[in-house]
Order: sequence, then structure tokens, then C-alpha cells
Amino acid sequence: MRRILISLVLATSAALLFVSIWILIPAPTMFLLPLAVGAPELSPVLLAAGIFLCVLSRRHARQHRTARLALVFAAASSVLTLVPIIQLTLALRTFDAAMAQTTVTLPAATPGEITVTRGVPFSKVPLSLDVYRPAAPGTYPVIMQIYGGSWQNGAPTSQEWFSRHFAERGYVVVAIDYRHAPEWIWPEQIEDVRTAQWWIENESPKFGADPTRIVLVGRSAGAQLAMRLAYQEGPSAIRGVVNYYGPVDLEEGWRRPPRPDPAKVRGILEMFIGGTPDRKPEHYRHASPISWVSSASAPTLSFYGSRDHIVEARFGRTLDAALRKAGATSVLLELPWAEHAFDSVPNGMGRRIALSYTERFIAWAVAR
Repeated sequence: MRRILISLVLATSAALLFVSIWILIPAPTMFLLPLAVGAPELSPVLLAAGIFLCVLSRRHARQHRTARLALVFAAASSVLTLVPIIQLTLALRTFDAAMAQTTVTLPAATPGEITVTRGVPFSKVPLSLDVYRPAAPGTYPVIMQIYGGSWQNGAPTSQEWFSRHFAERGYVVVAIDYRHAPEWIWPEQIEDVRTAQWWIENESPKFGADPTRIVLVGRSAGAQLAMRLAYQEGPSAIRGVVNYYGPVDLEEGWRRPPRPDPAKVRGILEMFIGGTPDRKPEHYRHASPISWVSSASAPTLSFYGSRDHIVEARFGRTLDAALRKAGATSVLLELPWAEHAFDSVPNGMGRRIALSYTERFIAWAVAR
């Protein structure tokens, strides 16, 4: 019985170590990418499991070689899982300083009942949006949410947790749709997003929205569309944009893809634009948010993971520098432990932190 227990501890410790190594090693394939995304985000849970296995295996380490090996595996995984936790502690001070000028005091969170209206048509093409709103009568600021998915997949129900969270806190969240590549290529997507903005400005008051106070929130491909719309519009009802790991300079992304490159970035961009930068240079520039940065660009809060191997963090730094140079407001929060789509992990460190700072930024943006 004891040998079976020790063997089980060894197997579990080995599995835990295998998961933990992706905290430091970038995923070379899409198959392994979920481990590289999830392991650092759940590092406190993995650390607790590692400590438990250390204690369990140490009891039998003197008598059994298998237990000693399990102890080594569990200890190694515990050390690896400490890395993101230490990075988090150091990063929070930097984040608070960066947010100092774009923060208002938030009232105590009192989530309320919400109403969800699905499948609202907003375009001549067969596209619809979902509206999440507080059930209590009133007029509320608007968050237009644009999902990611490499411009090829996704739906308004993507990130529904986010839509519900903000509707519970006094916002009308409009989760929109857009046409997908490769069937539809640029600039059809920005036309869909622009049409959704028109719908918000003209129809959203029926849902209790204040269309003079709009914040755009996008993830990955959706962030590219959000920034592209916000920066081209200039002064408008768009009070701010929240950019979660969005592509900024599409030509640069094609010419210098990440290494490793699990998502095959060049192929994604070619399907979206309809060719390479050599064939369609103007289309790449036209689609790149960096091309539209000006002093009138909407205030921007950007989140990037330092370990992102789909949209590298250097693009966030480039955008932040360009916005600041132009005289626009920009806040860049770079999560040193995080991979792409870090906020997709429920209860992960990145999601909790990004959500907190997003709340603060949006409250400031709609109040300014």
C-alpha cells in the first residue's frame, strides 16, 4: 500500500513539474500553448500543490528512492511556481505608479441584477450584437467589447464573464460581431466595427445607454479593431480604449514574427489582409493602429505579457512611446509572467489584476 502511495506521489510530482516548466519555457506549438498560458496564471495553486507533495514525499524519503525522486520533482516545481508570484509582487508597485493619472476612487462594489438582450441586428450584413445592462432604470456609460480570435473566429458571447461583470457594476456593455477572415478581408472588419459604433450612438439609448460616453475594449485581434477605430475617429464620444495584447504594427509583426511562433503569425496576417506586406503594403499600414496615432487619440490602457509569443510585448512598448510622443494619454501595464490571452484563465492572477485596473481606467475615462 505504501509503495502504491509513493508511486502515485512520484507520478503526480512529475506531472506537476511538467506543467510548471512552461512558466519559463515558451510553447513551440499551439497544442502546448494552453500550458504556457495557464501555468503562470495558476502558480499559487501549483505552488500549494508542490509544497503538499514535498511534505508527503519527505516523510518517506529516507527509506525509498522513489520518494526522494518525488521530493526533487516537487521541490523543483515549487521553485518554478514561485517565479510569477515574485514577479507579481514587484510589478504591482510599477502598475500603481503608471495608473496614478488615470484613476478615480471607485465606490464599494455592489453587483446588481442585469438584463441580457441577444441577437440584436446592427448591420445590413447578417451581424448581431448582445447587450448587457443593469436591470435598474437609469442612464449608463457604454462599453463596446470586441472579441479576439485571429480575425477568424469568435462571437459576441466570447468573454461573457467580462460583459456580465461590468453590467453588474453600472455599465451598458455592447458585445459586437464582425465578419471573419479569410472569407472577408480587410477593411470589411473595420466597417463592421464602425457600423456598431453608429448603432450605439443612435440606438443604444433604448437600452439605457449614454452614447456620449463610450469606452472600447478589445482583445488581441479585437484590440486591433478597437484601437484602429478609436484613433481614426479623433475627438468623439469614445472616451478611452482598453487594449488587451493587440497587434499594433501589422507589417512589423509579419516581418519579425515571434520565436517560437506557435500560432504561425504570418499566415494569420496574410489571411486577414489578403496577402503579404510586399503585395499589399498600404493595406498593412491602413490596418495598423500605430499609423493613426495622434494627439487626438483616445486615452489608452494597454496590457501585454512579457512572455507573449503571438503579439510580443515590444509592440505595447512601441505603441506607448508613440502615443506619449504625440501627446496622447497612454498607460502600459506589462505583466512579466504572462503569455498571450492570459486573462482567459478563470481566477488567474492576470485576469484579476487586469480586471481591477480596467475598472479604474474605465471609471476615469467616462468621468473625464
